[in-house]
This record gives sequence, structure tokens and C-alpha cells, in this order.
Amino acid sequence: MADRIKQCHHYPEVGVPFFWPFSIAMNMTDQALGLEQKNMKFLDEVVKTEVTPGKPHWASKNKVLVTLHTFTLRDFSTKGAGKETPVLIIPPYAGHTSEIADFQKKQSLVEALLDNGIKNVVLTDWHSATQKMKDYDIDNYLADLHVAVKDLGGHVHMVGLCQGGWMAAIYAARFPDQVSSLVLAGAPIDTHAGSGPIEEDAKKYPMSFFEGLVATGNGLLLGKYMLQGFKGMHPEKQYVDKYVELYEHIDDPSYIKRTEDFEKWYENPLNLPGRWYLQVIKYLFKGNYFVKGKFIALGKTLNPKDIKCPLYLLAGAKDDITPKEQVFAAEKYFGTTAKHIVKDLAKGGHIGLFMGTTAVTTNWPKIADWLKKQG
Repeated sequence: MADRIKQCHHYPEVGVPFFWPFSIAMNMTDQALGLEQKNMKFLDEVVKTEVTPGKPHWASKNKVLVTLHTFTLRDFSTKGAGKETPVLIIPPYAGHTSEIADFQKKQSLVEALLDNGIKNVVLTDWHSATQKMKDYDIDNYLADLHVAVKDLGGHVHMVGLCQGGWMAAIYAARFPDQVSSLVLAGAPIDTHAGSGPIEEDAKKYPMSFFEGLVATGNGLLLGKYMLQGFKGMHPEKQYVDKYVELYEHIDDPSYIKRTEDFEKWYENPLNLPGRWYLQVIKYLFKGNYFVKGKFIALGKTLNPKDIKCPLYLLAGAKDDITPKEQVFAAEKYFGTTAKHIVKDLAKGGHIGLFMGTTAVTTNWPKIADWLKKQG
């Protein structure tokens, strides 16, 4: 049946094949009643997940420590946390919400750290950019990050995920004394290494293209554009496979629950400040300024060799958004000695690094053990 369903996919721009279940039912009269019920359940679930998905939620208990212009600092810590150096998680700021780090039970790197002995865990919950934020630049985000670090006592173990990884690295180069150790997971450090669609698009399209995207958002990069871009990387999966799988598992409550939770996160993208976004494209992805020692942050030209703290690098074996070469290049450009660098290659792709059950149960416990050894 799956093959037959895929043959009905003619209009990917519609976003969901609303009509094919009924076509199948008409041609299978001996199962008509059962199929009709299944089709209605399927369409109800499509509307629930695609049209009215609701908002994502945190899987772990937390409290707000402070709300700044660019993010809310959330505290997931447990009893006895005050004796430990805080582990500050910086999720991606790339179109999706920070719940990626605490997606759901058994798929939460926050939970994995807590369950493996890390008591003091905090996280930057990024705000969706408003019109008042359209001219915020990278310095605005680094300044807020610095305030948070100071509020946390002035020293943190920093965990940067994807785009949060280059931000963590830039912060560590600008304020090396504040970062006790650095974990970079799926982080594009050398953006010209390896081969991936983001790196290719940054090279292929002129700045005028990206400026046009921002102009259509009245100074913002709208999250819906980012979402369509992510979906366009794997159109077969987004416009065919996931509906086939949903249809085949429509009577599996656990599968439906996971799907609903994922779509709440995936279908609720964040807007980004246009000025911030254009800086990222121009200086990091096109110019690769950071590893070249040409990036200026808060008035200072950064030298990545100033990062000398212990370093843990996690990459995905099948990551086509941030190829492993971009992550592991940090060992070449940073000043950390080889004996204080750990390189770890996880199974699976990009998102799986942060919410996949394999990475959460295999790789993140190892990171927790490593962090405990850093003091």
C-alpha cells in the first residue's frame, strides 16, 4: 500500500495529500468501511498536527531565572546544584524553538545530563524576533549571553548545539576566562569544510537574495521561510514519507503521541532579526571569518586560538546540515591541546544529535561523565 500511496503524490506544494485515502477506499470495496474510518482518523490527525499543532512544551521541570531581550534563562537544576559550575546549554537559534534540547521524556539531552549526575543545568530559551528586534545583531546576543554568565557566577561549562555552537565558540573566544569547558554538538565551526546544503546555498546565492528574504519580512527573517527551507532539503520525506508512515501507524497511540509532540515543535518556527541573519550569512557562512581570525565581536577581533579550555566535539555520521568536518575542524583552529579534546561521532543525522533516542542514551551520558571530570 505504501508504494501505491506514493504514486498519488503529484502536488507537493499542497503540503498534504488530502484526497488519496478516499481514492484508495473507492478501489477496495471489500474493506470500504474500515478504510473510511481509518481515512477519517488520518485526516483528523493531519489537521491536528499540520493546521493546528499547538505549542511545544518542556519535558522537564524548570523555572525562569531571568528574562533578557533575546532569551529567557531557564533553570533545570536539581538539589545540590549550587555546589557545581553551571552547565549552560545554548540551543540552535535557527528557526526552531529551544525545546529541541528537552523534547520529551527519553528524548531529552537535558534529562540525560540530569540523570547522569549533572545537577546544575541552565538553558537559553530563545525569543522569536519582533519588529522591535529587527536590527539586533550578533553583539546583542553575545551581550545578553554575557549577562547570563555573570548572573550564573562568572564561570560556566558551555554546551552549544548547532547554531548555538558557533555562538558558544565566539563567546568563548571573546571571554575565554568565563568558559571552563566547551561542548560543541553539530556546530558549524569551519563553515567551508565538508559539503552540505547550507554551505552550498551560502556560496551559490548572492547577498541580494538573502537581503530580499529579509525585506519581504519587513526586516525579519520569517520563521516560515526557514521552515520551508528545511522541508525543501528532504521533500520526499516531508511531503510523502511522513504521511505514509502516519497512515500506517494511525492506530498506534504511542506513535501518534510522538508525532504530535514533534509537529508542535517543528511547525512553530521562530522569526530571526534580519540584521543578525545577514551577518551570519555574510561573515560566518560566506566569509568564514571566525576561523580566519577576522570576526569582530563586541569591539574585538577574535582569535579562535584563544579558546584553550577542554573541548568535546560531537558530530553526526549522517548529518547533512552540519557535516562532521565542520565540527571536528575546531581541533585545528582552537588553542586547546590535543589531550584535552574529545571527538565523538554519533549515529544518525542532525536533529538526532539533540533529540534522537540513540544519541540521548549513548552519547549524552558520555558527555555528562566528561563534564563531571572538568570540575
